[in-house]
Amino acid sequence: MKLSVVATLYRSAPYISEFCTRVAAAARALVGEDYEIVLVNDGSPDESLDVAVQIATADTHVVVVDLSRNFGHHKAMMTGLAQAQGERVFLIDSDLEEEPEWLTLFAEIIEKQTADVVYGVQDARRGGVIERLSGNIFYKLFRLLTGIVQPDNIVTARLMTRRYVDALLLHRERELNIGGLWLLTGFKQTPQQVQKHSSSPTTYSLSRKVGHLVNAVTSFSSLPLVFTFYAGLLISFTALIYIAHLLSRYFSGSSPPDGYTSIVASIWLFSGLIIFFMGVQGIYIAKIFLEVKQRPYTIVRQVYGRRVNQESAS
Repeated sequence: MKLSVVATLYRSAPYISEFCTRVAAAARALVGEDYEIVLVNDGSPDESLDVAVQIATADTHVVVVDLSRNFGHHKAMMTGLAQAQGERVFLIDSDLEEEPEWLTLFAEIIEKQTADVVYGVQDARRGGVIERLSGNIFYKLFRLLTGIVQPDNIVTARLMTRRYVDALLLHRERELNIGGLWLLTGFKQTPQQVQKHSSSPTTYSLSRKVGHLVNAVTSFSSLPLVFTFYAGLLISFTALIYIAHLLSRYFSGSSPPDGYTSIVASIWLFSGLIIFFMGVQGIYIAKIFLEVKQRPYTIVRQVYGRRVNQESAS
């Protein structure tokens, strides 16, 4: 098979039909009838699964992978990539904020530059002030704390070669951040400037964004643990200097400052730092706990579509 198109579904019911129509037209213009559209239902609470199954029943190019519950966007994308069989794999969101017609543009670039990946990058992040500000903070902190140079405003849409997708799927961690894995996998990757549309409200609340940042950083870097060591060293060093200062005042005839205010403030400060450092270590321990269990990061309840028909026929 020459081409696989992979998209996830979550509150996507209003967009699926148009998405499939447009992406199928782009695929036919590129490879004829030798393509598939893999739709991964990530436990969507609306009618996304029913709509997708109806389309798969009428169109043998469409394969629907129904997950047993909501596992998260990144894990659903990895599951879709694992199901894809094409020599080229086009990963894209199904909400039409990313244009299915980018497939043609990306295909031209990947051939011209002999790249393994062509991915979209926005010139400016969409949304309001808070949306843009939180996005800028995320990318800056991610680069600072992990050393992975992830471009600002990167989008989901990307066209990939088979060898790149196979290499990407070698990463088997349970708590994953796919944006970091895209870059960590290597190969020749080429950015292409695109402009997303605002067709649907975001499902990422501020708390989810903070959680996403924590997961992204702790998945790729031990720097927070190193930071706790050096911070503890600095605090201990300054405490020793202060103790030496108090002793010098005592032996020189001047009494140390009395009162409980400085003592309470010091206890408050250092107690907070200790709890913070323990929390950082606790996050890493929790990740180790989840990884050693070797649980599957998604569970497929059922697969609908052409592939099932072929397996039953054989």
